[in-house]
Amino acid sequence: MENGTIKSKKHFPSPNPHVRLTEIVYWSEGLKVKGMLAEPKELGNYSGILYLRGGIQSIGMVRPARIAQFAAQGFVVFAPYYRGNRGGEGRDEFAGADRWDAVHAVDVLKNYSNEKVHLLAFSRGGIMALWTAILRRDVTSLVTWAGVTDTVLTYKERPDMRRMMKRLYGGTPNTALGAYEERNPLMRIDESSAPMLIIHGLRDENVYPAQAYLLEEALELNGQQYETWYFPDYTHFFPPAANRKTVKAICQWMRVKES
Repeated sequence: MENGTIKSKKHFPSPNPHVRLTEIVYWSEGLKVKGMLAEPKELGNYSGILYLRGGIQSIGMVRPARIAQFAAQGFVVFAPYYRGNRGGEGRDEFAGADRWDAVHAVDVLKNYSNEKVHLLAFSRGGIMALWTAILRRDVTSLVTWAGVTDTVLTYKERPDMRRMMKRLYGGTPNTALGAYEERNPLMRIDESSAPMLIIHGLRDENVYPAQAYLLEEALELNGQQYETWYFPDYTHFFPPAANRKTVKAICQWMRVKES
């Protein structure tokens, strides 16, 4: 089946009375992959947000309330679960071949939104979003919030993730460097033309701020358009009030990038 084609969809209970949720099964590189769509119930001409989740498998799974929060701001949001999750086929590879699940999810989103598509990434989703912006030419903007940029750095920063990474990548950065480098979007970041917004809490110990600085440095080097919002007092997860405020500010930033 053609990539990005919808195979099936079913209604999903929504935590917000103004937002409709639908679970979608779509095709990605011959695999059936699942994701969640959030649409404002009120008819309108809405831009799209591709929400790229963090974590792996059940950790960091897409939360209906989270994507509904952005849909309530006047966007159609689609969040792929990535392959191998929630009954989807294949294996979650933490930014390996599963990056195509994000790339093809843009086509799913365009069935429900206008042609303007923004990428919004959290944590592991950062590396997925960067690859999507490299591999597609139709991305309006990219926001990476506490985003992973470099898997070698992740391996060094997170001892608790090393066993998983060794299993998926075939070794450590010393013994299987090719697998880590092949996942590194910074080598090809100049192929993206999307303006980027980097958001990071400077007390983040899940994804250290060094990941944000690496991306910033690469964009600066290439003369690419970007902005940074650094928060000295916040960790990986922002307090509720700060989170709501940041969500609104992100949506406003995206609208400015459309004009």
